[in-house]
Amino acid sequence: MVFLTLMRHGESLANANNVFTGWNDVPLTTAGIGQAHAAGQKIRATGIRFSDVHTSFLIRAIDTANIVLDEIEQAYIMEHKSWRLNERHYGALRGQNKQAVKQRVGVERFNQWRRSFNTVPPLLSAHDHDERYTSIGVTEPLGESLRMAYDRIMPYWVDSIAPRLLDHHNQLVVAHGSTIRALIKYLERIDDDVIDQVEVPNGAPIQYQLDAQLRIVDKITL
Repeated sequence: MVFLTLMRHGESLANANNVFTGWNDVPLTTAGIGQAHAAGQKIRATGIRFSDVHTSFLIRAIDTANIVLDEIEQAYIMEHKSWRLNERHYGALRGQNKQAVKQRVGVERFNQWRRSFNTVPPLLSAHDHDERYTSIGVTEPLGESLRMAYDRIMPYWVDSIAPRLLDHHNQLVVAHGSTIRALIKYLERIDDDVIDQVEVPNGAPIQYQLDAQLRIVDKITL
């Protein structure tokens, strides 16, 4: 048996202000920092030792991961950062207040943009040019559906997470709501039309126990 722990970052400033975000950097709030410490303490209580932690290129996830590692006294393990674990890119919705968007376009369209698997949000008119991506030859998207985010995350799972689990090394993933939803969809084989019902709260570790074929034996939300 091997353990995989998935966790969304602590509350960010965008979460607190109820605005859409994505690949832009926003810091943790004081509450979010507290959530990260509390999550680390819950993980430490399990006694699990990890070989690796995986996170995104975004500061809210990186800071959460580092706080958790300090709390579990495993700051020495290998830390892997990948743009593939970034939050879903919400395109032109980025920076807009969610309630205001809902009032403007209606509940049905809002929920499709925010929660469905296939619907793409309104796109940016031009690509951003961020050194962290251009330096590795990655073009920041104009916007993404959850399916598009899923498709970019899966190669990272196949190449970087699954092989370590198959070698019996426990893995910790600290990322974002959509990233974690995509991984949950894959692990739990959730249908496209019901993934909108999956909610991933900030700072709540999800612990999977997997068998030799990486099938779920047990799942606990800490």
